[in-house]
Amino acid sequence: MKTALLALHYQNEVLHPEGRIALGVARDGDASGRVVTAARTLLDGARNAGIPVISVRIAFRPDHAEVICNAPIFRNVVAAGAMIEGTWGTEFVEGLEPEPGEFVVHHTRISAFTGSPLAEILKALEVGHLIIAGVATNSVVVTTAAHAVDLGWEITIAADACSCRDPRLHQATMDNLSLIGDVRSVDEVVAGLSSLRSQERPA
Repeated sequence: MKTALLALHYQNEVLHPEGRIALGVARDGDASGRVVTAARTLLDGARNAGIPVISVRIAFRPDHAEVICNAPIFRNVVAAGAMIEGTWGTEFVEGLEPEPGEFVVHHTRISAFTGSPLAEILKALEVGHLIIAGVATNSVVVTTAAHAVDLGWEITIAADACSCRDPRLHQATMDNLSLIGDVRSVDEVVAGLSSLRSQERPA
């Protein structure tokens, strides 16, 4: 079964300490640095194992005219003037950028599948299993994971490459995700990918 990595919203606005969206990481201590380090390890591990990496980003027009403000999360983005296409906030965090030739999927709702070509890309790549990581745990990660399972993919969540502003909420979400997928540490995921790669090499 082919595997791909979904890297969700590793963007300045939600992960950098100076970002305007406070959902992605706790604003005390070195929480952001820990998540960035874990995410970089995961991205490097996937690329070294030859696993496709698909980076998912969210961004809007400067006037936010396309945003359907039917939920607090969207109303807050508009009120903050955040996630505007072409600004620093929508750029990927330094060190977590997609590499040349990799897919980058743009969407404007909560699930990465909604209104995007993500499902078609995965089908074209003949992927049956997804490794999912990103920020925030309790928004794009959990909704994309559930959507993926409903569409038929098997999933693994790289827990320490995910985060949200409340560590307790992060853990509760991981507990819920364990009902629909395999929750692992980044080190465990990378070790599994390395093992898979070594098994595919000719003797």
